[in-house]
Amino acid sequence: MMKENEKESMAGSPDLKIQQLISALADPTRDVRHQAVRALGDIGEPAIGPLIRALAKAQDNDHRWYTALALAKIGKPAVEPVIQSMQENPDADFRRYAAAALGTIGEPAIEPLIQALGSDDRTLRGFFSQALCRIGKPAVEPLTRRLNDADELIRSCATLTLWQMGETGLPAIVKNAREKSEE
Repeated sequence: MMKENEKESMAGSPDLKIQQLISALADPTRDVRHQAVRALGDIGEPAIGPLIRALAKAQDNDHRWYTALALAKIGKPAVEPVIQSMQENPDADFRRYAAAALGTIGEPAIEPLIQALGSDDRTLRGFFSQALCRIGKPAVEPLTRRLNDADELIRSCATLTLWQMGETGLPAIVKNAREKSEE
């Protein structure tokens, strides 16, 4: 639990409160980290930029994880900024945890992630695909619609992502192949 004086010190400016909550994401006490995740999620959009910057600077996986959870709690408003930051930041740890945040956000991230699969950066496409795999079944139908996309790269990435989903995505590939062979 946060101590009363910590709560009082967070009552100041919104930017200061966000920075204090982001610092709490690295607290050794799990309950403090969980409270900070919830509070940052409640703050919403104003916390997105600072959280993305904190994720980029995080020195350990625990801090990255809780920062990604806070972004996921914000939900849909975080999707585009997180995708944009992944395009700008080539660090694999940053991208891995940002993709985890997008995967945890779920359905609101599906279409932006599928569009982002058109990136020239092969490694980045892999992280977007991982996020879609994490979303799972809700992503199958939107990916299936892209199996016949005019953009060859999107078509290929949709197929590979469905393939990576295993039993969740493979039936869509098989059905699409059958329909093509019947044409």
